[in-house]
Amino acid sequence: MNIALIGYGKMGRAIETIALHRGHRITAIIDVHNPEEWQSEGFRRADLAVEFTTPQTAVDNFYRCFDAGKPLVAGTTGWLARLAEVKERCLAGNHTMFYASNFSVGVNILFAVNRYLAGLMTGFPEYEPRLREVHHVHKKDAPSGTALTLAEGIGRHAPVESVREGEEPGFHEIVWESGVDLIRLSHGAKGREGFASGVVAAAEFTAGRSGFLGMEDMLGFSIH
Repeated sequence: MNIALIGYGKMGRAIETIALHRGHRITAIIDVHNPEEWQSEGFRRADLAVEFTTPQTAVDNFYRCFDAGKPLVAGTTGWLARLAEVKERCLAGNHTMFYASNFSVGVNILFAVNRYLAGLMTGFPEYEPRLREVHHVHKKDAPSGTALTLAEGIGRHAPVESVREGEEPGFHEIVWESGVDLIRLSHGAKGREGFASGVVAAAEFTAGRSGFLGMEDMLGFSIH
């Protein structure tokens, strides 16, 4: 598969490494320093685009891919106030977009377990939930998209603590606490490889499909 990378930071480079290892080709790399690559032969030859940029530029990049007829895998977070708009435009134009707030299989298992536990907790109002997420200092959005998905899964107000320190690849924890005990669910990434592998798997899954897709479609179990 020919892949265009939109965004070439640490995640973009990790995705490139895994995609090449799995036999794919990177035909275009588009970053803030070379916007002319949108018009390149390499981008035209791409079968699919993978987008990891910034919340400020992501939606414009999505629409450029739609206009070019390129299926899209999007991992940028921080733009979800426009999710309904993007999804509507994707479906109305018969485009293809795969979006996830987190491409790690382990995190998506956490999403499902979080929903299940939250359902159990409706019968135990003495427990109060809270969230904590830790990421590297380069991450632009806070709370993280993963934390927002976890908060949505809890279904009632849960304060979120966001910490930005060092080169932490990602840690998320849900705590339910009562006067007598507490329950913790957590996930800690060991590096970017788990996320990048999930992105490439999503690209392979998206090829040949249409519509607005997500991790539930690929993994085959409900996380919402």
